Amino acid sequence: MSRRTVEMAVGTAGVDQFGQPIRAPLTVRERGGLALHAPPEPELEGDHMLINIGPQHPATHGVLRLVLELDGETVVRCVPHIGYLHCGFEKIGEYRQYNQIIPWTDREDYLNSIGNNVAFVLGCERLFGIEITPRCTVLRVIAMEMSRLMSHLVWMGTTCIDIGAFTPFLWLYQERENLYNLLEGWVGARLTTSATRVGGMAAEIPDGWMDGLNAFIRNFPKTLDEADRMLARNGIWMGRTVGIGALTGEEAINAGLSGAMLRASGVAYDVRKDVPYLDYETYDFDVPVGTQGDVYDRYLVRVEEMRQSIRILEQAVQRLPDGPLNVDDPRIILPSKTRATSQMESMIHHFKLVMEGPRPPAGEVYVPVESPKGEKGYYLVSDGTSKPVRWRIRPPAFVNLSAIPRMVEGHLLSDVIAINASIDIVMGEIDR
Repeated sequence: MSRRTVEMAVGTAGVDQFGQPIRAPLTVRERGGLALHAPPEPELEGDHMLINIGPQHPATHGVLRLVLELDGETVVRCVPHIGYLHCGFEKIGEYRQYNQIIPWTDREDYLNSIGNNVAFVLGCERLFGIEITPRCTVLRVIAMEMSRLMSHLVWMGTTCIDIGAFTPFLWLYQERENLYNLLEGWVGARLTTSATRVGGMAAEIPDGWMDGLNAFIRNFPKTLDEADRMLARNGIWMGRTVGIGALTGEEAINAGLSGAMLRASGVAYDVRKDVPYLDYETYDFDVPVGTQGDVYDRYLVRVEEMRQSIRILEQAVQRLPDGPLNVDDPRIILPSKTRATSQMESMIHHFKLVMEGPRPPAGEVYVPVESPKGEKGYYLVSDGTSKPVRWRIRPPAFVNLSAIPRMVEGHLLSDVIAINASIDIVMGEIDR
């Protein structure tokens, strides 16, 4: 199938009820030789129609509202509305100690909670000037790649539902449950983990836990390959995704996109490679990129990313060292219960850490990581007290969503669902 795209010509025809320019009817936009929208016959022209998708619609994956202006079934204009889930995470963080902010990071992108936990404490540790232990470093890599897999499995399963495939959804969610069982065995929680602490982790992995992870590493690729075989060359799937919502590399860069949204457009930017952290530069893995930047390429890129995550997990399991999990610094890490109840000095450290919290030097820091949705960054400003003066989140889903008007305009109404699914949004991260 040819994937040539003829760009649409857009003019203006007055203003609408919002005071925004009304775009004139679109010219023919060809994809694979099929005219998705042709100029209407003069006697068939009519008024444009405004419809709402969301904020209560299963295919918007949360309280997203898309106001669409339609010419027939063709989208002339799209205006996304957000803010229905605003929780004020960043402002609340200014009134919490650094470790007390960790549960709030669970609730941003709640499909990547443990990955957010790790990203946040990496910023804190750079602010504190802490070097974490080798064992903690590898366990955090394992946590982040497990989190990437869990997030991508939700994306792939729900996209199947959105487009009309049901069986792969069941297979993929079963694998997600296997990961959640591992996570629950490690930190006692499944969705909102609060698994990290400044200077280490909340819990050590239990005996036998690595056996379960190794079993997942062996079995998961077979499930992924089977789901991919059902979709990648499926005529319905390709018809709903090939040539839909395409962005060039230049357009993706100009929009500030990251993650699979950017890589599907041919830009090989991955924070793990370009701004390494947690020794990712020492792992052998590839950064998959697309060529057309459409919904289909975003699918292919994310599927390959899951395969690369398995490669990283295999290497992390092999290199996991023995040794302490947390840094040996009583000003930052709580003493053990035995020491806190038997040694006066440890009891004092325990009391001060709980009541006052650790105090970093004054300064500011921005630390980015490669989250499942793109570049997730945390910006922290300290004035030397136990609470940050400013906590700012760089949410990739928020930035990626900003490109949806460009992607849907000129497509049919049904294509909006597939395009929105390909962005992989979580409203907790967008509204935060």
